[in-house]
Amino acid sequence: MSQPANPHQSIYNIAALCAAHGLTEVVLSPGSRCAPLTLAFARHPATNVRVVPDERAAAFIGLGIAQARRVPTVLVCTSGTAGLNYAPAVAEAFYQQVPLLILTADRPPEWIDQLDGQTIRQDGMYGPHVKRSFTFPVDTTHPDAKWYANRLMNEAINLAKAYPPGPVHVNIPLREPLYPTGEVVFEEVRVVHETSPPPRLFPSDIQKLAEAFSDADKILFAFGQHDALFRTRLPHGGVDDYTLHQLTGAVFLGDIISNIASYENEYTAPILNQDVFLSSIPEKEHLRPDLLITCGKSFISKAFKQFIRQYPPKQHWHIQPAGIVADPFISVTQTIQADPAEFFTSLLEAATPYSNLTIERKKLRSSFSQVWNDISKKAAIELIKFLHPSTDLSHYQQWNEFNALGLTVKNIQVKNSTVRVTPKISLHLANSMAVRYANILGAPPGVEVFANRGTSGIDGCTSTAVGYALAEPDKEVVLITGDVAFFYDRNAFWHNYPTPNLRVVLLNNHGGGIFRLIDGPRQQPELDEFFETRQQLTAENLCRDFRLPYFPVDSWEKLDAALPVFFGPEGAGGVLEIQTDSAVNAAFFEEYRAAVKKAFS
Repeated sequence: MSQPANPHQSIYNIAALCAAHGLTEVVLSPGSRCAPLTLAFARHPATNVRVVPDERAAAFIGLGIAQARRVPTVLVCTSGTAGLNYAPAVAEAFYQQVPLLILTADRPPEWIDQLDGQTIRQDGMYGPHVKRSFTFPVDTTHPDAKWYANRLMNEAINLAKAYPPGPVHVNIPLREPLYPTGEVVFEEVRVVHETSPPPRLFPSDIQKLAEAFSDADKILFAFGQHDALFRTRLPHGGVDDYTLHQLTGAVFLGDIISNIASYENEYTAPILNQDVFLSSIPEKEHLRPDLLITCGKSFISKAFKQFIRQYPPKQHWHIQPAGIVADPFISVTQTIQADPAEFFTSLLEAATPYSNLTIERKKLRSSFSQVWNDISKKAAIELIKFLHPSTDLSHYQQWNEFNALGLTVKNIQVKNSTVRVTPKISLHLANSMAVRYANILGAPPGVEVFANRGTSGIDGCTSTAVGYALAEPDKEVVLITGDVAFFYDRNAFWHNYPTPNLRVVLLNNHGGGIFRLIDGPRQQPELDEFFETRQQLTAENLCRDFRLPYFPVDSWEKLDAALPVFFGPEGAGGVLEIQTDSAVNAAFFEEYRAAVKKAFS
């Protein structure tokens, strides 16, 4: 007599299918309705399951793991509001194009809206912020339904990985009994692989673009958010300092999150401090490009976006393989569906070499590049003069977070870094002032920079860094964050997995200090209570609760003494808390803005 089919066999097969596709990192939040999924992933020999009780933190930790591994992280939770807590991380992953496979357990459809426990309308709960939402079949005992379940999961996994990568949701209704009476058996599963190479341009298209490129006198490349691997794929002439700048005579710039910094040759390094000087130069017509070429995701610099909007180029090409094309500069004239690095290589092969341009055109490109580089160097000198007037701490200005962070960042060092090596340090930047300060200060050599700039929220900045640190235990991970973001996301540390490689630099000014720096809220009498939201917390109790080394500093002398220990090779991670006064910080930053404006007036 044949045995009845296991009603949850297709659920167990999900774990086997994920493993076969290379999705082995799983972040799970405990619950009862998700028991078949939990047991499947917990018992599969190829999956690495981490348990994080808080679903919001769990989803951002999964995001950080996916950033590090560059394959989808699997998220598993129970039914009801548990899945809704994934929403902030899902939206961030969607706009940052980070792959996630979200598996939410659910009640069967007949129990929806029947006041049963932990039951809400879960189908499509993430709306347009996922690439697609699937509903798993309730009953998979029939062979056709089992085939459909397998097909659906293959499609969901391939879709999460396909360009542009992103979150994919599978809602899984489950009937009781939820717990098996015997062993969890993993069947051999059918794996459907998908190959989706980026689109290729026709030679005639390349030739037309190359002719327009060759005829341009003032060319500006601007790079949005990228991972560090992109930098190693940019065209070069076979030696590390033969850069895109030298091959074209163009200006080459990006924010700190573009990860395009050249580490060796200062003369050919890209411009990274445009946010410092573009808001201070009164007349910018001489900086207007004829041709703007952009790629990547978001740009931090509001000043750069406003500059292009005010001085639009004659042509603006944006390059990306696929997906919705954003136009934050309000100037795109040509979208090019191609892998950016491959496109640049093809373009330069077809365009007139810089050395073969007419003398007049070479002079125009050189002059345009020189103007940008001279301004950039001047801004860099002013920043150094203002933030680091002396190696003697007694000459430093009044204790403030901007200056203190500048001194801290100088201590993030990687030895023997070159432009084409794997970064040794991962620097994560929380939103609000942390990412803005860092964009002005710049990243040290050999550092890969991450920030949740898909939605620019503060809600999961710490959890994302924790996820990355868990995924890359041999890499040093540094998070720079503000107090509101840090305390908002304290459950990032609520799990049983040590992160000795994670160092958190906490700027604690006891409130949302950014509102003192923004025109509008800072002029309002309600600033303290309703915008800055003052608080008196420190990280001391949190560090004690989660057994993290704690380094509180509130003076130059204490910071100078703490930094060698905090960043030392013997360190075990922890939190460096830089405590400052919000009003003093705002006054100092205004002095800095005034000094830069004076330098360019």
